[in-house]
Amino acid sequence: MEQKSSPWRQPVVWLMVVLVGAVVVGSIIMYVVANKDGPMDVVPDKVQSTGQAQQVDLGPDGRAAQRNLAAIARIDDEHGYVEVIPVTGDFDRKATLTLHLHHPTRAADDMALALAATDTGWRVDAKPALDHDWLLQLAPAKGDGWRLRGRMPRGQLAAQLRPALDDAQP
Repeated sequence: MEQKSSPWRQPVVWLMVVLVGAVVVGSIIMYVVANKDGPMDVVPDKVQSTGQAQQVDLGPDGRAAQRNLAAIARIDDEHGYVEVIPVTGDFDRKATLTLHLHHPTRAADDMALALAATDTGWRVDAKPALDHDWLLQLAPAKGDGWRLRGRMPRGQLAAQLRPALDDAQP
């Protein structure tokens, strides 16, 4: 007569317990790693979702393209200021501009700098971190609502700011 052995003495049962346990532990580790820096806000624009389509207002980019606006954003880390120098286009040289520096993944690290007009462009005393990339967005503090965008890679001290749309696009 055969004796029935306990199911816990079968290797297949232990294999299933170990596999399920590994999946649970791995899922917890991935959840902790994914939420370590908080929510990710990569797109700074207000996006409207309609069904599966996402829509954003590109009017400010179109206005900047029509006016042929372009600029250079520069960080002077030694003296502690951020400067924007116009390159092309019809800028209101007396207006105050706002330069938004968006952290690529953490909205808590975003900065908004109000730049005052100078003889060569616009400037503000600030010392942004250079240990990560910045997504840049330049717009007037008040006024006609144009916008320029750019990207400043980690450690780089200057970046081009251009409209997100070409003038040829509607």
